[in-house]
Amino acid sequence: MSKKKDRKEEENEESKVAPETDGFGGGSGTDKNEDSVADGNEDPCSELRSEIDSLNDKYLRLYSEFENFRRRTAKERLDLMKSAGEDVFKLLLPIIDDFERARTNMETATDVPSVKEGVELIYHKLVKELEHKGLKPMDSKGQVFDSELHEAITQIPAPSEDMKGKVVDEIEKGYILNEKVIRYAKVVVGS
Repeated sequence: MSKKKDRKEEENEESKVAPETDGFGGGSGTDKNEDSVADGNEDPCSELRSEIDSLNDKYLRLYSEFENFRRRTAKERLDLMKSAGEDVFKLLLPIIDDFERARTNMETATDVPSVKEGVELIYHKLVKELEHKGLKPMDSKGQVFDSELHEAITQIPAPSEDMKGKVVDEIEKGYILNEKVIRYAKVVVGS
């Protein structure tokens, strides 16, 4: 009986202690904020609500800024796509003018070597301007066949032992634009 009596006394003591603690080592249900409410200060819930409102406002502003940025970049991308080749066309216009002048002069020209020289000058001007923009022709003849650069049209017997597996002839020149192949060279490979 004394054991039962001891347990009841312990339970009574715990129940007396329980209202004073929150079970986590804290004090009673009253804390500094509740004391400040009793003193007439602002409610902690209203402080939290104002902080939530402030954060929501920041979130909405950031979201709208991002949406504006997304729309602006999409518009800029469309504009860029529309005018992507503009600089190349501006580069080609003077060369077209040169060709038109050459055509006009060819109708009345009697000196064929000077006409050839004029066309040759226009060709070199065009090639130089395109190289300035990053376009490079491939030099394939005599090189080892590389499927990353070449497109084999046909194979023929190699004229010599050292030409086996190499490019014997170039049917169509390949081009590289800023380290990227934009047209593969069409070649004949020795076997």
